Amino acid sequence: MHSQARRVDDRELENSGVPLESGTQPSDARLVEETRHGNRNAFGELVQRYEHRLVRVILRFIRNVDTAEELAQETFLRAYERLDQFDPSRRFSPWLFRIGVNLTLDCQRKRRRRRWTQLFTDRSPDRWLEPVQADPRPEQDLQQEVRTVIEQIPEKYRTVLILREMENFSTSEIAAILNRKEATIRWRLAEARNRFQEIWERRKLGRG
Repeated sequence: MHSQARRVDDRELENSGVPLESGTQPSDARLVEETRHGNRNAFGELVQRYEHRLVRVILRFIRNVDTAEELAQETFLRAYERLDQFDPSRRFSPWLFRIGVNLTLDCQRKRRRRRWTQLFTDRSPDRWLEPVQADPRPEQDLQQEVRTVIEQIPEKYRTVLILREMENFSTSEIAAILNRKEATIRWRLAEARNRFQEIWERRKLGRG
């Protein structure tokens, strides 16, 4: 993704010649404002700030690293192109992740034959996710069982479950990412957990 991010910065975000202030850590709002005023290099700093977590989130839905990096790059390009649509009174990161999650879900819908395999405690590929010790066979079987259950949950519940339980986004952040009311997100999360439990118990009893 670093090479991908450099391509975004070099090819699409060619330095306008207006430098950022040195010795400070500008806020997202400041970087967005500077980008809007012609300092395209400011957007390159936003890319560096969010590229790692964006790819990691996408990998929760799509296992393939190359595809995840391509989707992340497309996310940044679309965000840059649509920056005039961004409401500066709101936080930049949920808006960015909304674009990324929507692109990812669109990709998944177009590839129905591909299974959702990057879920819960499965951390590979480890260049983006935290490294863990190799799991014993029973634990690997458990992870596969969790993935199988998750795949049976409808997308609108599954998405909330992944963002909350695996990426630790708050319900308010998920509401912003999915452009839904926070009460709706809380309801979907509760429903997702209930459905997971129901399917899990049914499978344990041999009826799933």
